[in-house]
Amino acid sequence: MPFTNISLLRGKSTEYLKALSDNFHRAMVETFDVPPTDRFQAFHQLEPNELIFDRTYLGGPRSDDYVFFHITIGKPRSTEVKKAFYRRLVTLLADAPGVRPEDIMINIITTTREDWSFADGIAQMIEQD
Repeated sequence: MPFTNISLLRGKSTEYLKALSDNFHRAMVETFDVPPTDRFQAFHQLEPNELIFDRTYLGGPRSDDYVFFHITIGKPRSTEVKKAFYRRLVTLLADAPGVRPEDIMINIITTTREDWSFADGIAQMIEQD
């Protein structure tokens, strides 16, 4: 169950955010072995002084359309799967809502099964009924 925090500068339309969300999830389903109903995302729209990023470090040049995807996952993925996901995501987001590949940054953190509780104070991934 990936959970994704999506950070960007404030001011994008509802349609823009929906396209980001939909195409991000599409890339996850198509390349990252995520079920279609496994969708958990949080948008963080920040003021310019609250989202600090280098415009050229290991990529760029980055514009004010910069988007940072911080993905927490429970099931490890191979390097090949991650690379396919990165490529698919930038392709989809270039199509809609029109984010340049240079403006997309992705970070994946892998946790263990006991690090998740989906509800009711239960560690569903390790506790059996």
